[in-house]
Amino acid sequence: MRMLSAALALAAAIGLSATATAQDYPTRPITMVVPFAAGGPTDTVARLVAESMSKTLGQQVVVENVGGAGGTRGAGQVAKAAPDGYTILLHHIGQATAATLYRKLPYNPATDFEAVGLVTAVPMTMIAKPGFAPKTMAEAVDYVKANKDKVTYGNAGVGSASHLCGMLFMSSIGTQMTTVPYQGTGPAMNDLVGGQIDLMCDQTTNTTGQIKGGKVKAYAVTTKSHVKSLPDLPTMQESGLKDFEVAVWHGIYAPKGTPKAIVDKLNAALDVALNDPKVIARFADLGTEPEPKDRRSPAFHKDFVIAEIAKWKPVIQGAGVYAD
Repeated sequence: MRMLSAALALAAAIGLSATATAQDYPTRPITMVVPFAAGGPTDTVARLVAESMSKTLGQQVVVENVGGAGGTRGAGQVAKAAPDGYTILLHHIGQATAATLYRKLPYNPATDFEAVGLVTAVPMTMIAKPGFAPKTMAEAVDYVKANKDKVTYGNAGVGSASHLCGMLFMSSIGTQMTTVPYQGTGPAMNDLVGGQIDLMCDQTTNTTGQIKGGKVKAYAVTTKSHVKSLPDLPTMQESGLKDFEVAVWHGIYAPKGTPKAIVDKLNAALDVALNDPKVIARFADLGTEPEPKDRRSPAFHKDFVIAEIAKWKPVIQGAGVYAD
């Protein structure tokens, strides 16, 4: 009986301690890991959200860039972090595609994280070097099919958003191009602007300025609807590619086992950030907008990741592209 009483007392103490910790959270800065290099599209989204969340939480949310291995290095670091809410992850669609793309993934994207909430779904644009001959997306498809051994497609590396869009594009038109992987979006964009590669598909957060500045040729957006910041661009579906749709959604994660009360506090701060006029305006400049209220909950986010893993699995397997 004494042992039972002691065990119950210990359990109660632990429960009260956890509750107190969650109520006090946060008492020090929070690290938001971005699994890509600074200055890229995902980094831009993270810094906008982190700045607003810092004000709500009363502690600085510090963005830390942990690039490498298509985003899996940074994600793996968060998966192994203490589940106390002080290390979180902001990742894009690669959080779901990594489940199929990597043969030896050191974590399970569906079970090793607590979903905090979706942030934004960034449209993508199919763009080309300035002197690329085709004038429209339909003409570009015909040109690629006729010159598949000559056309080069650049991407930011295995598992990147530009890589995924390229796989979907080649699958949709039934034609493979010569793929040129880079170590990041910046070098790929530099070579596209310079004419060293022919085509690329990347997020509007990275391409809008280049398009408006006339540095690249833009063909279409990859979402069902037109993009407000690029109103003259048709959609891929309007250009003849039926059912072609891809947006680079971003979400925030905490390590598995993070207390629900802490996850809820992070979600509440995210909700405030996505209602922040400054964030909304800056997102609009980048060709995107915050996720709707009904898509921001941890429960929706968790189910969404599982559905996205299932969606991309056949595309990746069909392309036969894997990474160690």
